[in-house]
Amino acid sequence: MTTVTPVPVFTLYGESLNWPTPDLLHCESIHSRSSLYEWHIRIHQHADIVQLLYLHKGSAEIEIEGVKTHVSQACIQVVPALCVHSFKFSPGTQGFSLSFSSPLVALFEQRFGQPLEVLARPGCLPVNASRHRINALFSTLQSEYEGDGLAREIMLHSLISALLVWLNRQCCAGDGGVQRPQRNKAVMRQFSKLLERHYREQLPVTEYARRLGLSVTHLNTLCHEFHGASALALMHQRLILEARRMLLYSTMTISQISEHLGFSDATYFSRFFRRQVGVAPKTFRSAAASASFSLEKQK
Repeated sequence: MTTVTPVPVFTLYGESLNWPTPDLLHCESIHSRSSLYEWHIRIHQHADIVQLLYLHKGSAEIEIEGVKTHVSQACIQVVPALCVHSFKFSPGTQGFSLSFSSPLVALFEQRFGQPLEVLARPGCLPVNASRHRINALFSTLQSEYEGDGLAREIMLHSLISALLVWLNRQCCAGDGGVQRPQRNKAVMRQFSKLLERHYREQLPVTEYARRLGLSVTHLNTLCHEFHGASALALMHQRLILEARRMLLYSTMTISQISEHLGFSDATYFSRFFRRQVGVAPKTFRSAAASASFSLEKQK
């Protein structure tokens, strides 16, 4: 039997404890944790936590699912649960990291009356003209989090609500401000959850449609509307995402990865990967290793 441990999973980076306080959130400065690790938060993921990284001053190399981006402007990086990521900051970088658990996200979604889609996918949002307001918001959040003032929880939730409103407005602005029917959003969210649970089983589209109480045609229509791709294409994307993770962050062989992802044989997996990515799995892994080696030599 193959044991899969490709990426470390933390609650808070470098800690085995659940939470330092009874709260369902955690707020800290970038300096307080990153300076302990030479300003390099290495590859990891969080099972049940959404994180918002606010970069105020300085620069960072942000890696999300194997894609590295250098940022030097004030921005907020959204890191959804289970998203593989790392941060490499320039020494002295200023900003904050805000983490909240899924139950707290669900509470705010209930208050908003809709899913907070901006927290469901990785994205880097420049704060631009809102920089000083966002910095004041995070600073006040950290101060309240570390304190024990009167009505502390109410204040924390009010500050988070203001931040989520700002983030959601950026998301809606990119969508032209068009609000899709809430029921369709809920169906797509359920499809995403089903896909996350069962992608390795490679269920047919008809089974997903059956579990959602839809026809295949209706499911494909919604997938195109919300994601610009068919249900099958989204299923393939999820498999490829996991394959990329394993090739980048594990020492599993191609055959082991193929078996873990539910393919009947490694040859079929390699053909599938090449068709989706453009190169064979072995080539993809070698290229990634060479790129990392070159970066290390330049230091």
